[in-house]
Amino acid sequence: MVRSGALRRAPRSGALPNRVADRVLRAAADGRVAVALLVAAAAWNAIAVVVPAGPLAIDAPPYALLLGAILLAGLAGVAVRLPAAWREWRLPGAVTPGRGAAVRLLDDVALDDPERMAQALRRIGYRVVAATRPGAMHGVAHGWTRLAGLAAHLALALLLLGVAVGAAYGTETRFSLLPGEQALVGDGGADGTDAVRLEGLDAAFGTDGRPTRLDTTVTFLHAGVASEPQILRVNEPGTVGDYLVHAWTYGPAASLRITTLADRVLHDGPIALDGTSNGRPSAKMDVPAVGRSVAIVLVDAAANTVAVAAGGDGTAADATLLRPGETVRVGDVRVRLDGFSSWVTFEARRDPGTALVFGGALLLAACLAAVLWLPRRRITLRQTPAGLQLLLRADRFDVPLVELDRVTRALRSA
Repeated sequence: MVRSGALRRAPRSGALPNRVADRVLRAAADGRVAVALLVAAAAWNAIAVVVPAGPLAIDAPPYALLLGAILLAGLAGVAVRLPAAWREWRLPGAVTPGRGAAVRLLDDVALDDPERMAQALRRIGYRVVAATRPGAMHGVAHGWTRLAGLAAHLALALLLLGVAVGAAYGTETRFSLLPGEQALVGDGGADGTDAVRLEGLDAAFGTDGRPTRLDTTVTFLHAGVASEPQILRVNEPGTVGDYLVHAWTYGPAASLRITTLADRVLHDGPIALDGTSNGRPSAKMDVPAVGRSVAIVLVDAAANTVAVAAGGDGTAADATLLRPGETVRVGDVRVRLDGFSSWVTFEARRDPGTALVFGGALLLAACLAAVLWLPRRRITLRQTPAGLQLLLRADRFDVPLVELDRVTRALRSA
């Protein structure tokens, strides 16, 4: 005789893991969890702005884990809500009376010809299916916008993914060039030859000393081929390979010819005055051939006058003023000022997550526009002894009475 316990069905081996996974997924999809994670990220960003080098910096691994949690919460929200949204769009369900539902009774219209009524609703944008019980009909207008609302979660996920990819694999470098000089951009790109050459800087200033025009003329070199010179302006960067290049800052440069007393050339070209001395642009150049260093200070930008001093063991000696075209002896070297030019510091940035960020932003804007401009509306027609009952449930920002008037006109003209 077989005992009754032996007749019980053995539990399936995967039942418990499935229940646990389902609970975890639904917990992650809870809107309160998503809001808490977004608030935590906002607080983290605020602290990182105040203390950029602190333990809560945005390039720290814990911040990456927080972004990953937000990404997973968005994906979980879509996974949990997508089946119901799809079913509602394909097979609209009944609208139940209650809070948020608008009700109207039509005593001059009857659901005696369901197909005719369905055609009337379809003409005004409703997707209609036959009801399982006689004397009722259900429909939904713009039901796909609920799917668009879920796609907004994916848009946020794309934004976060783009930020994460950019932080992990993006590069940003700065370098300074004098006219005629060139430098590789970042690591040089895939072929190692992406570069930028500075041709010149054209600047204009207002009466208050502020720049009114900063036009940087450059030539980009890609795969060994030089492009046509182009002008980089404020907020108008250029591109070479995968890099975005724009002028970061600038300053004056003095073109000097430094020779020995025997006319042996020690330097002939521009020197970037990228330092400061008493608030004035300055530079210091070592001349190992004579064991000296030459210090240059722009003392009068309006008169194009520089102060030149030569020192040996770090002490300045023989300081003198120099104007364009003049040659002076400073210690045991001669210095001639040929004129002025400028140096420019460039910033080159390569962000492989840019496409994801822009794609996510465009998708988010499109989803929000669809949800706001094409609100979802559900309707049920039910025949009652008193007449045809209309039950309409719309989104919270919609005006249901206006839509009820539109549906009423469509049904009466059917």
